[in-house]
Amino acid sequence: MPAPDPTTALEPALDALRAGERRWADTGLRARADLLRELVGRTQAAAQDWVRAACAYKRLPESSPLSGEEWISGPWAFISYAQALAATLDALAAGKDPLDGCRVSGAPGGRTAVRVLPYDTWDKLLLSGFSAQVWTAPGVTADDLHREVGLAQRTPAATRGTALVLGAGNITAIAPLDVLHQLHAENRVVVLKLNPITDALAPVWRDVFAPYLQAGLVRIVTGDAATGSALAHHPQVSAIHLTGSTATHDAIVYGTGPDGEQARAADRPVLDKPVTAELGGVSPVIVVPGRWSAADLTYQARHLATQRLHNSGHNCVATQVVYLSSDWPQKDAFLAALRTALQTAPARPVYYPGADAAISGARGAHTGAQDLTGGRTLLTGLDPHDAAESAFSTEYFAPVLAVAELPGGAADFLPAAVAAANENLTGTLGANIVIDPATRRTLGGALEAAVADLRYGTIGVNAWTGLGFLTPRAGWGAFPGHPRQDIQSGNGTVHNALLLPHIERTVLSGPFRPAPRSLVHGEAALTPVPPWFVHNRTADVTGRRLTAFAARPRWAALPGIFASALRG
Repeated sequence: MPAPDPTTALEPALDALRAGERRWADTGLRARADLLRELVGRTQAAAQDWVRAACAYKRLPESSPLSGEEWISGPWAFISYAQALAATLDALAAGKDPLDGCRVSGAPGGRTAVRVLPYDTWDKLLLSGFSAQVWTAPGVTADDLHREVGLAQRTPAATRGTALVLGAGNITAIAPLDVLHQLHAENRVVVLKLNPITDALAPVWRDVFAPYLQAGLVRIVTGDAATGSALAHHPQVSAIHLTGSTATHDAIVYGTGPDGEQARAADRPVLDKPVTAELGGVSPVIVVPGRWSAADLTYQARHLATQRLHNSGHNCVATQVVYLSSDWPQKDAFLAALRTALQTAPARPVYYPGADAAISGARGAHTGAQDLTGGRTLLTGLDPHDAAESAFSTEYFAPVLAVAELPGGAADFLPAAVAAANENLTGTLGANIVIDPATRRTLGGALEAAVADLRYGTIGVNAWTGLGFLTPRAGWGAFPGHPRQDIQSGNGTVHNALLLPHIERTVLSGPFRPAPRSLVHGEAALTPVPPWFVHNRTADVTGRRLTAFAARPRWAALPGIFASALRG
């Protein structure tokens, strides 16, 4: 018996979206902002169910501090974005400039920078010491930004068809965030095809998006790869956005098997539609040598462990390669602290399909692989210039961390590590730099030059690039310029609640030390150990309270958040 045609069951959903597009064109900016605020309330009401479903498929106890990851990278991230996007629509509806109040300045290479964090008083209090700028492409001026901010919401009646969003299976906010981005930045109605891993979240998200479903603006469907393919090739779908692997992107654009490889080599796509993608890669962290205390070594080791172990390593922007100076007197002490941090992080399952095979493959390819507790693996002694090194080209998407060494003091090591990251690693989604304040002052403009030279979509200095994902007004995506034949970490930018044009990258900065040590050493930062750190003991409580606060910001909620955060 032939397999049923998946398009048959999809026709009613696509027909509803055709009618919904006409309604969306007639929906003014104020009404769109009101829909977002209704979405915020519905998300807060469903937040516990959202987290419970995520913990179930990731096999985490809800009572574990690790469930804080699900609060923070799930409903908190989603609510924060919806609130920020509503504020942008309010400004546009009132004839105001959404950039009013934002600091706009120059950036290296003829770029323009917009400060997006801290954005308001709440940011200054809850993320004290952290900042973020969005940098434009070279040649884009402040006048260009003021003139074009708002993207497709400058002409809301000019809708652009139906977008297919192929949802991610790891971080639960990704799929619903991508839906909102398509609705607003692209002005398209949306069919969201869930990754089967997240099917348990379908009823939660249908409840959250109920007003959009009722108006025919969004449809949420489940199914296998055949369903996704049928939607991608359906004539009513005008554009596609996916989060996943390069293989998934290439299969959609060029097809599969030998024919697909030949089509990609000749750049003969089988799908003639706009396709944007966020695909991950091999992300580096550059540890600039300096003089660190024992507490600094421990804290930054935990920082790096978080960058790898958050969500059990199943993150597109998880750090995979650590660059250290072979001449750093504290190199061995830091490596010992890093092993301890990896060993002592709370145990958790490796749940993502294919992760166990990736771990085995990494260990098999490296004779000196260190098998740590909980399936974690540390690879040391890698040659940073070895073009055949699999850790530089294979995104493990698992708790495997590699270390490569380059010679030199800070001034020589930093540009050498930047060059190695740019030239030898696959992907351009995120890169990190860790540097102590004294060394930062000594280097002066060399640090800014290093940031400008890194070809990555998000760059964090003493702040994991994952914070860029959580910052609603920041852009998120690969460094621009990848051709579809060699898509690397993807193309296009999502999130971007200010609806800024011409984004090239997001640049984050954070404190080298947590409070209160930050204050003792002269850093103007009051943030204790961040709640996204895997060693944080109260991340679940803090994440729940942050989510409630994002839905209804108020002074009375701050003492409870601070009390929980300080115990972390």
